[in-house]
Amino acid sequence: MKKNKISKNWVNKQRRDIYVRQSKVDGYRARSAYKLIEIDEKFKIFKGGLSVIDIGAAPGSWSQYALKAAKSGRLISIDLKKMEPIGNSVQIQGDFTEEKTQEEIKKNINGKVDVIMSDMAVDTTGIKNIDSIQTGELCKEAMFFAKDLMKESGYFISKIFMGRTFNEIVAEGKKYFKEVKVFKPKSSRKDSKESFIICRKIR
Repeated sequence: MKKNKISKNWVNKQRRDIYVRQSKVDGYRARSAYKLIEIDEKFKIFKGGLSVIDIGAAPGSWSQYALKAAKSGRLISIDLKKMEPIGNSVQIQGDFTEEKTQEEIKKNINGKVDVIMSDMAVDTTGIKNIDSIQTGELCKEAMFFAKDLMKESGYFISKIFMGRTFNEIVAEGKKYFKEVKVFKPKSSRKDSKESFIICRKIR
């Protein structure tokens, strides 16, 4: 009974959610596209001809926006799940935290990359500190991977959860990048603990 009630609440919330409705109108695969759109509007990241790596890409709404905004650029999307093709992007199915997946990504890169972004998160438990720690580890892994592959003026964008590891991740970002900002888009649900870290200019 309880599970049915939760499912029903989720369905009702989805129906009321303007971003869910808007994503259908705009042709995005998920409402999360609007988080990246807001990040881009604030930080002016995407322009024509950029090379982009999207980690934890499924179902692909961030990749859809990046491909549209970066126009003739190159896009590599990675996820554990198989995704429907997106334009002429390179898609890699695999676990990003495994070395063989990271090697596969590197094989598909020509030179340094303009934008590396990650919307990776573990399945949430509802326990704030556990969710923060586990998703924080994914963010750190992506950041560590990004720092050697990015152009000096490139951008790193990643989901983080507010909680015990928040300050540690910001400090880690400042070790590798000259500019580190944290931003919570309006399209991020009010009850969600997520924010996004936006890092720029490799040290």
